[in-house]
Amino acid sequence: MKIAIPTWNGRVSPVFDAASRLVVVEVGEEGEYSRFETDISEYFPPSKTMRLTGLGVDTLICGAISKPLANMVTTAGINLIAWISGQVEDVLHAFLQGNLFDVQFMMPGRPGQWGKGPPGPGTGRGRRRRGIHFP
Repeated sequence: MKIAIPTWNGRVSPVFDAASRLVVVEVGEEGEYSRFETDISEYFPPSKTMRLTGLGVDTLICGAISKPLANMVTTAGINLIAWISGQVEDVLHAFLQGNLFDVQFMMPGRPGQWGKGPPGPGTGRGRRRRGIHFP
């Protein structure tokens, strides 16, 4: 299996669409086989997707990702795990151990955090409506 993680200063890049570096790790039953870092500075979503498929990536672990690019990645048959943050090594280790969905790796403000995606105007913390306080 080839796992790709966009990286920026040793951390998961906050936005995959704008990421320029990618760590690709090949793992098997006995652990890590190979690892390399490569340039993915393509900003045209289909080109970025083609780059991932050309590298043979099976799983992409990333931070935020636009819906059109997410659709292209998953349509290309790549398993997408988005809205992840943290140090690349910690994220990779957690993924391999089955602990990636621990709250420490969840990106703040991710869609679905409040149940049905991010809150709209007037529903944020501290806002009032008819005497009701929203969390």
